[in-house]
Parts: sequence; structure tokens; C-alpha cells
Amino acid sequence: MEQLLTAQYEEIKGARGALFAYCRSMKESDLFKKVEAFNNNSIIDLLVHNANTYISWLKNLGLDGTVPFHESEDIQSFNDVERIFEDVNLFVGGFLQKYSSDYQLPFTKKIAHKGIVVTVKPLQLFTHVVTHEFHHKGQILTMSRMLGYTPVYTDVIRT
Repeated sequence: MEQLLTAQYEEIKGARGALFAYCRSMKESDLFKKVEAFNNNSIIDLLVHNANTYISWLKNLGLDGTVPFHESEDIQSFNDVERIFEDVNLFVGGFLQKYSSDYQLPFTKKIAHKGIVVTVKPLQLFTHVVTHEFHHKGQILTMSRMLGYTPVYTDVIRT
């Protein structure tokens, strides 16, 4: 199963790469522009949020990490976002390897910053962060359209 999920994540990285190439084609100032219809968030805000979701669920919960969340205010350029996702890619690989013996075996841990205890399966965590990323990717493409751009295909299968 590790091979399957690793291959799946490669496809996800490809779709993310298409999104990043599209973002690089935009004026960088537009990536930081707040869009009222999206609670005054920017494209950068949503990308940072996506990375923080991977950090929260896979790195900090699944791999017992203590990585702090990134703040949008600390992002100076799109290159900063790409560097954050390079780190995300590394610990996703570690997560998939750690749980490769059984992605369906539940574990229970406390989420310290929320003060709650959760019981989850590694496959649930992986599925959650991926679907969460794609949800916000759609929002990012809509935001770009609102900023005057024509979105490109960023799905796993691009035509």
C-alpha cells in the first residue's frame, strides 16, 4: 500500500506543480491581494493554510512533531511558499513510510493546541490533507478568476 500512496502523492505533487506554475505566471502582488468574497484572504493565505494543514495532521500529530505553523505575514514571495511545500513533501514521505505496515490501524493522540483527544487512522489523515488541499485549490483558482486571470487545468489529469 505504501507504493500506492506514494505514487498517489506524486500525482498530487504534479497537480500542485501545475497550480504553482500558474501562480508564478500571475503578478506576485496579486497573489497577496485580499479577496473580499473569500473572507479577505489571499491566494498566499490559502496556500499557507494548506501547508499548515499538512503540518498539523501529518507532521505534528502523525509524526509527533512540534513544527510551528507558518504565518502568511512572514511570506515575502512565492518562493517562500515553494520552500514550505518542499518541507511538506519530505514529511509526507516520512509519514507514509512510518505507517506503511498498516494504514488502517487507528491510533489515539492528544491535539495539544486544541485540547482534544482524537482517534484516527493514518489513511484518514492522508486523505483529509489531500482532499483539503484540493478544496482550497479550487478556491484559489476562483480567486484568480476574480482577479482577472483565466485559470489553467490543475487537476491530477490535465488535458
